[in-house]
Amino acid sequence: MDVVVLASGRGSNLGAILRAADDGRCAARVAAVVSDKPDALALELARSRGIQTAVLPFTKGDDRAAWDARLADTVASFAPRVVVLAGFMRIVGPAMLARFPGRIVNVHPALLPCFPGTDGPAQAVRARVRVSGCTVHVVDAGVDTGPILTQAAVPVLDGDDADRLHARIQKAEHRLLPATLDAIARGTLELGPPPRVVSPAESDDRMLVSPALGEPPT
Repeated sequence: MDVVVLASGRGSNLGAILRAADDGRCAARVAAVVSDKPDALALELARSRGIQTAVLPFTKGDDRAAWDARLADTVASFAPRVVVLAGFMRIVGPAMLARFPGRIVNVHPALLPCFPGTDGPAQAVRARVRVSGCTVHVVDAGVDTGPILTQAAVPVLDGDDADRLHARIQKAEHRLLPATLDAIARGTLELGPPPRVVSPAESDDRMLVSPALGEPPT
């Protein structure tokens, strides 16, 4: 399954996808990496792997709709089955959603619908919850409101600040996102609409996932 990854930063989730593919744990091939930041480390990682890249900078005052249309055209040129937002710090607009309906997935550092938007780990710490985590969901026109595909739970420990919690959540993301893409690629999870489980797979007791990768541990 060809995917295009959109990333704005260092590309840790991109790296997790690539490692999982190398190890045979993810039946997805990264066809291209697209960024809004010319200096994003995700681009360097992609180039070091011989993966095609594209950069579409967006600066204050630019026409957002025109930029979104260029983004849609650029991503479409790589013919992906699925578009993956992995640390992409722009909200995709109507042109992207129309070009890839129900085929854009995002990984978010919280257990949605709790703590959408920015700073999910900081929101969890401020709320004094005991469990947070990460979510892979289908992207829609809202902010982190699309159908949930999979989730992984991460405990919030005494003394946690946002950075410490986020670091542990990212480790869960690095397992959950490749596993979710693998389930889509192998047909055990259909994106829909609506998303549905075709053939549930096993999960281990370190990851609380729902619904495609197994039942939560008891």
